[in-house]
Amino acid sequence: MPIRSIPTETVRYFNREVSWLQFNQRVLSEAENLTNPLLERLKFLAIFESNLDEFYMVRVSGLIEQYEGGVTEKSPDGLTPGEQLIAIAGDAFPLRERAGAIWRDELLPALAEAGVVLRDYSQLTADQVAELQELFRREIMPICTPLILHPAPSVPFISNRSLNLAIEIEDEGGTQLGRVKIPLPDNRLIKLKGKKSEFVLVDDVIKANIAELYPGANIVGVHPFRVLRDADIEIRELEAADLVTTIEKTISMRRFGDPVLLEINPEMPLPVRKVLMHLLILEDDDVFVVNGLLGFSFLWELAGLSKPDLKFPTHLPYQAEPLSNGSSLLENVAKGDILVHHPFDSFGTMQNFADAASTDPSVIGIKMTLYRVGSESPIVETLLDAAGEQKQVAVLVELKARFDESNNLVWARALERAGVHVSYGFAELKTHCKLCLLVRRESAGVKLYAHIGTGNYNPSTARLYTDLGLFTCDPEITQDIVLLFNYLTGYSKNVEYKKLLVAPQNLREGILDRIGSEIALAKSGRKGHIIFKLNSLVDPEVIDELYEASQAGVKVDLLVRGICCLRPGVEGLSENIQVRSLVGRFLEHTRIYYFANGDDPIAYIGSADLMRRNLDRRVETLVPVQNPEHLRLIRDEIFEPYLRDNTNSWQLQTDGSYERVVAGPSEKFSAQDYLIQHPISRFAFPKQS
Repeated sequence: MPIRSIPTETVRYFNREVSWLQFNQRVLSEAENLTNPLLERLKFLAIFESNLDEFYMVRVSGLIEQYEGGVTEKSPDGLTPGEQLIAIAGDAFPLRERAGAIWRDELLPALAEAGVVLRDYSQLTADQVAELQELFRREIMPICTPLILHPAPSVPFISNRSLNLAIEIEDEGGTQLGRVKIPLPDNRLIKLKGKKSEFVLVDDVIKANIAELYPGANIVGVHPFRVLRDADIEIRELEAADLVTTIEKTISMRRFGDPVLLEINPEMPLPVRKVLMHLLILEDDDVFVVNGLLGFSFLWELAGLSKPDLKFPTHLPYQAEPLSNGSSLLENVAKGDILVHHPFDSFGTMQNFADAASTDPSVIGIKMTLYRVGSESPIVETLLDAAGEQKQVAVLVELKARFDESNNLVWARALERAGVHVSYGFAELKTHCKLCLLVRRESAGVKLYAHIGTGNYNPSTARLYTDLGLFTCDPEITQDIVLLFNYLTGYSKNVEYKKLLVAPQNLREGILDRIGSEIALAKSGRKGHIIFKLNSLVDPEVIDELYEASQAGVKVDLLVRGICCLRPGVEGLSENIQVRSLVGRFLEHTRIYYFANGDDPIAYIGSADLMRRNLDRRVETLVPVQNPEHLRLIRDEIFEPYLRDNTNSWQLQTDGSYERVVAGPSEKFSAQDYLIQHPISRFAFPKQS
């Protein structure tokens, strides 16, 4: 069932929230895509639910706050917060229903056929039931806490994203409602003894033994439910000195955000449902009645089974020999810029670059921005080692990276204890740029080496996200980065950069100027061509300029993975604009802005999407790609495969719907499969014989 689009002939922009739901629909489609291996389809279903959870926890909660606060300001597409909530409710629930049907009707039977069986409790033998009862008493019951929800002197807190059982208990005084939280929801699978790949869910085991948690009670019903809460707690204190304390408070407050969604099964009696809604202060539109399983995070457990035949073939990123250690990497960067494309090229190249800070005696300092580094970070360990070698180490840690605040705080404190200069940027701006600068003393004097990336310095996500990284010692670029670090860590108001585009100073202006140049070329009779690859296109000013480009005859190809508020294919407005979205094995994360510029192409790569938050409320960077061979590779070995893809691509239609690009069996072409075989560093550094 396609996502409903906003039916209007005059709207210049699609609604951001509806567009995001369309993106998550494309993710869900990969869960039912028979060309994907079975266990990979489970991952897409788990990702779909995680995406939807975060959407409600952040975007929907924000709209609810606006609606309840009486905000009537309309979005660029003309909808008030209340109208957007109605549109979301109309689209999100059918998607969640479809997800349940995919699991129930497609994936569960397919798993059983492949020998991976999730048993219903009623299917178990007497011996298996006895074994599970013993397991329940020994290991599960001690960590379960039976509570009374209603009536109760105080309502027990129901935590965010928790999976729970509502227990109907009848006694002489009437009906009471109990609650048991399912412990360890990400470890819901219990392997049946003597069976290679047969499992039962821990919630089924608890449900079957619920009487032992409420001994002597007359239990008449047990019903699962799931709760989502507002996690978009704003940082209201803007004093930089208090930022760390404020972040700590924010993390704590997030657990207690207002409820925004209740998920239940249709079997739950209406009185039980009404009690839960009353306790959580929710309306009918805030309830998903889901036919089937609640909570898909356990699918990661199943997807982790050792079943190579049910997964994508193992991918080993390409590691060019000249880039395999810090010394040879720097030697090659000194000869000219190096461009790498992860995960097709190894992220080890970036790790080697950072390692040079501690292993190369000539490197005397390193500066770096950290946004999402993960709970385990070889990059941070390298920075700690460099500080231990008495190198000058300065790090900008962004504490406001949503849902990564705790990890970032832990690493920031570890870096501070090691003597690293740690700063936290600006309370009112997120520092989202990905920069690393090495300072090296050489015979001719101090030389600067830089890495500018489109993705985080996180080796785990670097195996799953597509991103570009540029290594350079161009003196103007590296000096720009020095000035930017001074701006981030000190009291610098520098806004003059020679080559970098930096938000919020000059990035918006730089993109608009480049689009304007293509318009001028087209009006002079020359062909104009713009190709953007990014995650989201939302900003109305940039969209309007792209409309101007289309009207001037500029060909515009947009590869937008997620949200796209631009409406393509409208005669007289955007008939020269094509929008595609690719959702595949790897998460498309690269940001590239390419302008044909007659016969002298220009391209920028970096951290920024074209959204108001990126252009106006974040510190972002775009760096020019200057090597002609790199420009050719971007055009011919990145854009051409993506625009040619007919396996994982979707085309945005004028009415706001997306249609999968389909080709005959003999014509199938996958951009990601092609790039696995043709990583761009292989062109510059072929394998040595």
